[in-house]
Amino acid sequence: MPVIAIVTAVGCTSTKPDNDGNGGGDGSKGSEIALVSSGKLKTCTHLPYPPFQSKKDGKIVGFDVDLVDLVAKELGVKQEIVNTPFEGIETGQDFKIRKCDLAAAGMTITEDRDKVMDFSDPYFNATQALITKKGKAYKTIADLKGKKLGYQKATTGGIYAKENGDGVELTEFEDVGLLLAAVKSGQVEAAINDNGVLFEYVKQNPGTEVTAEFDTGEQYGIGFRTGNDALREKVNEVLKAARDDGRYDEIYKKWFGTTPQS
Repeated sequence: MPVIAIVTAVGCTSTKPDNDGNGGGDGSKGSEIALVSSGKLKTCTHLPYPPFQSKKDGKIVGFDVDLVDLVAKELGVKQEIVNTPFEGIETGQDFKIRKCDLAAAGMTITEDRDKVMDFSDPYFNATQALITKKGKAYKTIADLKGKKLGYQKATTGGIYAKENGDGVELTEFEDVGLLLAAVKSGQVEAAINDNGVLFEYVKQNPGTEVTAEFDTGEQYGIGFRTGNDALREKVNEVLKAARDDGRYDEIYKKWFGTTPQS
């Protein structure tokens, strides 16, 4: 795919060519911002993951969507969302094949992921949680010994379940929609995933409840192709400005019903 250069306030130095001959270069400070498609900021994500990103009335909406829209507006382009398997995002493969400019997918910053992509400054605090049908007494992973626990493929919830699920029957699901449907139908006894997503699901499905949260201290970041510093720095600049002027709090309240804890 062609890479389109956009001159921004960070400088006007020419962008160096990539090894494959496309634009984009090393993305060092002072470089132009390079986008994979003219007039678009292409965002990789994996649906559904409400309230961060999901489809409503044929349109993809959510907390992450609104934040990246702020960046697109600053660049004078439109955000185009690319729904893609999460595994392709978290392995960095989608950046290698120029599927998107950035990834906003409720994605936790981890050491392994940081080896295959670069991250923005953290923009959301999260932790793992356990969801079951209402009335179950499960408070730990160990409580599920001999029972089925679902997790989403390629996620930190899956890692936590594998590390703490001795004697638990683990079942993998491709996306969070299938995972939560399995809890509701009784296919699995419980599921583990990020707390924000599970609390959102419980609001819409009162027959379920979050029975435990595990203090994993996770933070979400927006992902970029390694070395794409010009775009990463622009995103950090926009996120900081949004926090300073109150736009971040407005978006947060829109999707979570409250302002973030300081």
